[in-house]
Amino acid sequence: MVLDVVNTQNERVDQVQLPEGIFGGPVNPHVLHATVGMQRANRRQGTHDTKGRSEVRGGGRKPWRQKGTGRARQGSIRATQWKGGGKPFGPTPRSHAQALPRRARRVALCAALSDALQTDRLSVVDALQPAAPKTKALLGLLGGLGLKPVPTLLVVAQWSEALDRASRNIPWVRLVRPGQVSVEEVLRHRQVVCDRGAVVALQEALAP
Repeated sequence: MVLDVVNTQNERVDQVQLPEGIFGGPVNPHVLHATVGMQRANRRQGTHDTKGRSEVRGGGRKPWRQKGTGRARQGSIRATQWKGGGKPFGPTPRSHAQALPRRARRVALCAALSDALQTDRLSVVDALQPAAPKTKALLGLLGGLGLKPVPTLLVVAQWSEALDRASRNIPWVRLVRPGQVSVEEVLRHRQVVCDRGAVVALQEALAP
């Protein structure tokens, strides 16, 4: 598979060879769904907590005697049926982390990249370096590439402070390294732009 490499003026300057097994494989919706669910679950902090009847303050004395009052028997005003009582079966702090085999994670990322290529959302740029560490400079560079102001994922092999500072104030741009590319982000962003070095790094990381 061959994909054009463009410069900052959106002019073709070269071509890059893309391995069929990484960028041209089948798109497996089941693996994609499982991987995105795993990534979202692993981001959860799991700090949710409620107090049971043994954790709520008070309620040590029996509210009234067991028999003879005509009312239902009660043992504590902090029982779950009382206002201000403990929460029955409430959430407690726990880990929501999930795990998938390494091969499944690799298949999912290859499927996401293949989907981006098949739907014309993936493009390769010779270099992604603005002239100055300014938002205006990066916006001009992205406009020269013909990109629209929609969710865009920029994948760069060489991290630079200028590019990082220029992208911070653009709400529809997400800047990552090749090792930070996730299945969820590739699927969520409508434009995926990689520089030449990032494509090579992805090929090396996903090689079977």
